[in-house]
Amino acid sequence: MHKRLVNHCTLDFSIRPVGPLLVKSGKEGADPTKPDMEFVETYHAGGRSVYLPGSSLKGAIRAHAERIVRTVGGDNPPSEGKSGLWANDPINSNDERLKGKTPSEIYRQSSFTEQIFGNTALASRLRIEDAYPSSEHPLKLEERNGVAIDRVFGSVAVGPFNYQVCTDGEFRSKIHLKNFTLAQLALIGLVLRDLDQGWFGLGFGKSRGLGTVDVQFNSAQVSYPGCVLQDGHIQLLGSNKRWTITKLLGVGEFLTNNPYSFPEDDEVVVPVGGKEMDLGVGVQLTWQGAEQVKDIFIRTMPKWRALLGGVAA
Repeated sequence: MHKRLVNHCTLDFSIRPVGPLLVKSGKEGADPTKPDMEFVETYHAGGRSVYLPGSSLKGAIRAHAERIVRTVGGDNPPSEGKSGLWANDPINSNDERLKGKTPSEIYRQSSFTEQIFGNTALASRLRIEDAYPSSEHPLKLEERNGVAIDRVFGSVAVGPFNYQVCTDGEFRSKIHLKNFTLAQLALIGLVLRDLDQGWFGLGFGKSRGLGTVDVQFNSAQVSYPGCVLQDGHIQLLGSNKRWTITKLLGVGEFLTNNPYSFPEDDEVVVPVGGKEMDLGVGVQLTWQGAEQVKDIFIRTMPKWRALLGGVAA
């Protein structure tokens, strides 16, 4: 399904430190005036700036998504002929099972989280941009001191050392999810909810109280690039399939043949209507503000709950 693009979601969100936050650089600089552990930096907006790498965000989001799936499902594939919700064990991963398979077989035999984030045989459907500081809420950086305690003697083992943290401000980023099912979109909503509630953190020293953040939704867009607006409906090009303009559609809705076993009847009604994209081809639904974006996850959550043994939503 990476050769086609039938739906695409872009989620614009902000990350605000609740306490100290440090995503540290992997290299120690030669400048003696800088702390021993400093924030990762890059060039942005005409100068050097700290930022949150998209790879760090994606790693934390994937790890918690796997944690959720293992909690309500398992970490082993179901037996032959049975279906089940599971997340692959990265320590004992056995991707030999996917060698020589067709793309549709690889997708079906991959775990639920691998179908979103990918594996060695399957490309990821989710991409996260680097999170850069917002000019509306400037960052506040400070230095702190610390030591490492010897667990046996209770004395100082390493240190003292100093490290740089961000204590206030805002980072903005975007999540892109293509060819998604509504259950996959709902899982991303659960992960971001838990990140906002402090159930897991970002960066260095999470067990020491660092890394807790707030998540603020700014906007979201869902696009159907292979559709047009026609007679007040969303019309799939080259097909007789059409939907009302207030439908949020999963990938399975667009397919005539479905070798990937995408869910059928994967649609929900939403309070926003589709509008024509630039150049007159494609349909796009847009949500503005935290409450509207949160409503997407509320409306898709029954599709996620349906995976958990058919629990009524």
